[in-house]
Amino acid sequence: MTKPIRRAGVIGAGVMGSGIAAHFANAGIEVLLLDIVPPNLTDAERKDPAARSRFAAGGLEKALKARPAAFFHPSHARLVRTGNTEDHFDELAQCDLVIEAIIEKMEPKRALFARLEQVMRKDAIAASNTSGLRIEEMMQGRSEDFRKRFLVMHFFNPVRYMKLLELVAGPDTDPAVVARVRKFGEDVLGKGIVFGKDTPNFVGNRIGTHAMLSAIHLMIEDGLAPEDVDAITGVAMAHPKSASFRTGDIVGLDTFAHVADNCYAALERDEDREVFKVPAYIRSMIEAKLLGDKTKGGFYRKAKEGLETLDPGKLQYRPHGGDEAIKKATKSCEKIEDPAARVKKLANDPGKAGQFAWKVLSRSLAYTARRVGEIADSIVAIDDAMRWGYNWELGPFQTWDALGFAETVERMQKDGIKLPESILRMKQSGATSFYRQDGAVFDLLKGEYVAREVDPRNVTLVGARRGVKPVLANDGAEAWDLGDGVLGVTFKTKANSLDPDSIGMLSLAAEKAEQDFRALVVFNQGEHFCVGANLFLVVMAAGNKDWEAIRKMVKGYQDATQRLKYASVPVVAAPYGMTLGGGLELCFACDAVQAAAETYAGLVEVGVGLIPGGAGTLNMLWRAFEGIPEGVPVNSYDLVTQVFKNIALAKVATSADEAKALGFFRKTDGVSFDRSRQLYEAKARAVGLAEAGYHAPVPRAYKLPGESGIATLQMMIDTLVAGGHASEHDAKIARKLAEVLCGGAGGAAREVTEEEILELEREAFVSLCGEPKSAERMQYMLMNNKPLRN
Repeated sequence: MTKPIRRAGVIGAGVMGSGIAAHFANAGIEVLLLDIVPPNLTDAERKDPAARSRFAAGGLEKALKARPAAFFHPSHARLVRTGNTEDHFDELAQCDLVIEAIIEKMEPKRALFARLEQVMRKDAIAASNTSGLRIEEMMQGRSEDFRKRFLVMHFFNPVRYMKLLELVAGPDTDPAVVARVRKFGEDVLGKGIVFGKDTPNFVGNRIGTHAMLSAIHLMIEDGLAPEDVDAITGVAMAHPKSASFRTGDIVGLDTFAHVADNCYAALERDEDREVFKVPAYIRSMIEAKLLGDKTKGGFYRKAKEGLETLDPGKLQYRPHGGDEAIKKATKSCEKIEDPAARVKKLANDPGKAGQFAWKVLSRSLAYTARRVGEIADSIVAIDDAMRWGYNWELGPFQTWDALGFAETVERMQKDGIKLPESILRMKQSGATSFYRQDGAVFDLLKGEYVAREVDPRNVTLVGARRGVKPVLANDGAEAWDLGDGVLGVTFKTKANSLDPDSIGMLSLAAEKAEQDFRALVVFNQGEHFCVGANLFLVVMAAGNKDWEAIRKMVKGYQDATQRLKYASVPVVAAPYGMTLGGGLELCFACDAVQAAAETYAGLVEVGVGLIPGGAGTLNMLWRAFEGIPEGVPVNSYDLVTQVFKNIALAKVATSADEAKALGFFRKTDGVSFDRSRQLYEAKARAVGLAEAGYHAPVPRAYKLPGESGIATLQMMIDTLVAGGHASEHDAKIARKLAEVLCGGAGGAAREVTEEEILELEREAFVSLCGEPKSAERMQYMLMNNKPLRN
C-alpha cells in the first residue's frame, strides 16, 4: 500500500466523473473513463464500439469544452481513454485506483462494487465519490479484503479548482490505504485533505447546506429579498460573492435540493433537522425547471431589461433591486480588506444587515460546534472544509474568533441559542480563542489546547522569513531573508502592480543577493502575482508630452529585468493568479519559474494601446529561440510570427501548463498544484539551482526576419483591417510590434544584439504613448482604478 498511483479508473462520465478524470490527467495520471452502454441502441449501433462507448466519450468531450476549463491544456485529454462498463470493465484490473461516480442510489452502487471486487487487483484501492451515502450500507455483501481497500474520496465541483478532498474511511478500511490516498491527494493532485466521518453529507456539505438553508428560511421570516440575503451572506460575511441564492443557481437547485433531502431523510435525531427541509417555493421552482444557470433562470435570470430576481411569494420575476440600507451597510463592510475585521463590523451593525447577519452566523456557528465529534474530530478540519470546499475566507471557528470568542458565547446565550457543553467548558477554562498565535488550537473533545498539525511545506512568507525586519525595504516592496541563503522579494503595491519602488527593489535585491545570499526568489502575496504596470506616471508624462520621462521609465524596467536575468545567483519567480504584462515580463527575467497551476499569464499591453516595455519582446524571442540547437537551420520568420501573434492578440494562458505551451514559461519550469506549497517549492528550486553549480546565462544576438518579415506581417495586419477584424489603431500598434520583433529593417542583414532590440522596444513604446487613442485607453484604466490588464 505504498506504491505510487499511476493508473486510475473512473466509472461514471457525468460532470463529476469527467471532472475527476480530467484533473487526474492534469496530474499526469493515465485514466480509463467508463460509463454504461447507451440504452435503445439500434442493431447496427450495438455492434459499433464508438456507439457503445458514446456516454463516456461524450463526457470527455464535455470536459474538453467546459468553462471554466477542466483540463490545464487540451493535450492532457490524451491521457484519458474512454470505454463502457460491458466491453472494457476487465481493463480496470490494470488500475491502481478505481473511483465510482455513478448515480447517487444505493443499489446501483452495491451492484457495481460487487463487479469491481471480481476484477480489481489485491493491491488496488476502490473509492466512491458519493456526496453522503453511508459506507456501511454501500459495503454490504463485500468481502473483508475489499472493505479494507475501500474509502470515500469526495471531490468538490469543479474538481480542478476546488481544493477540498474529503476522505472518509469505513469501519474496516486499512489505515495504510488512507495514508496512501492522502499522499496521492496532497502530493499528486494538490488537494487539501479533510478527514470526515461516515455521516450524511460528511463535513463540507453538512455545514454548508445548513448555513445556506438557515439564511433562506430566515429570509422569509424577516421579510427580506434574495438580493438582500446575498448582499449580507456574501463578501461582507467573508463568503464568496455568490453568497446564498446565487450559489444555489450555480450549483443547480435540483442538486442543492438533493443534498438537503439526503440530510433531512438521514438526520432523524438532528436538533436542526427542520432547517434541512427545502421550502415549498423551491420545490415549485424545481418543478417549473427554474434550476439556475443550467436552465438560464433560477433565483436570478438575465432579461433584455437587465437582471431579474424571482419573488419567492409570487414565483414571478421582477427587476433586480434590494433594500438600500442593507446595500449601504454591506458595501461599507466590503471595503475592509481583512476578512476578520469585515465580518466583525457586519455582525455588529445595528441595522437590518447586522441583525440578519448575526442571526445567520450565530445559528450556523452553534450548529457547527455541536457537530464536532460527530462529523469530524477537529475544528481545523471543519474550517478547512468550508474554506476549501465553499471558498469561505474564514472557517466557522475562525469566524468565531473574529467576532470574539467570549463575547460571542455570551451573546448567543442571551439569545437563547443552544451551545454544546464543550464550548461552555472552553469558556470556563479561560480560553479566549480557538486559535492561538503560537500555533496551538483548542481541541473541543479534549478540552485543552493542542499543537496544530502543520505540513512544513505549507509555509507562508511570514512563516518563512528570518529576522524582525526586512533586509531591504521601500514603499513598494521588501526583501526578506528566507533562510538557507535565499533572499525573497515581495511587492506591497495594490494588486502587486509595478511602480518605481517595486521596480527599483528588483535591482537592489539582485545586488544584495549577489553579495550576501546564494539565490533570489520573487514571491508575492494577495489575490494575484502581478497585474502589470500602474500607468499613472505614464499617463501624466504623456499628458505633458514629456517623452523623455517615459523613455526613462521604460528603460528603468528594462534594466531591472535584465539585471535579474544576468544576476550571478539564480533567480526564481513564483507566479499565480493574474500574471499579466509587466508581471509576465518579470517571470521572463528569471532563471526558472515555479508557477501555481492556476496562473493566468499573458502580455496584454495592446489592450491599452501599447506594446511590452519591460524587455517583453526581447525575452519572448529568447524563449522562442533558446531551445534550438546550434547549427540547426530555422526559419526565424515562423518563430517571430508566433511571438507576434501571442503579443498582438493579447493571448492569456489559463493555466501554468498552457503558459508553457504558449512559450511564456519554459517546459522545465515547475508547477505547484497546491499554492500553499508554492513558496516552499520555489525556494527549493532556487536552492537546487545554486547547489548545482549555477552560472548566469550568456547574452545572445538574433538573426531576425528584418524588412521582409516586417512587410509580410504588414500584409497580415492589412488583411485583418480590411476584414473588419482590427481597427487602424490596432494596426498601428501591430506595425510597431512587427518592427521590434523583426529587428528593424536591417534585422536580417546581421545579428541583432539584445540592446538593439531593447532600444527598438523602448522607442515603439514611447511613440505609442503619443497616440491619442492609446492615451484614451490608459486614462480609462486609471479612471476605473485598474492596473494594466486586457
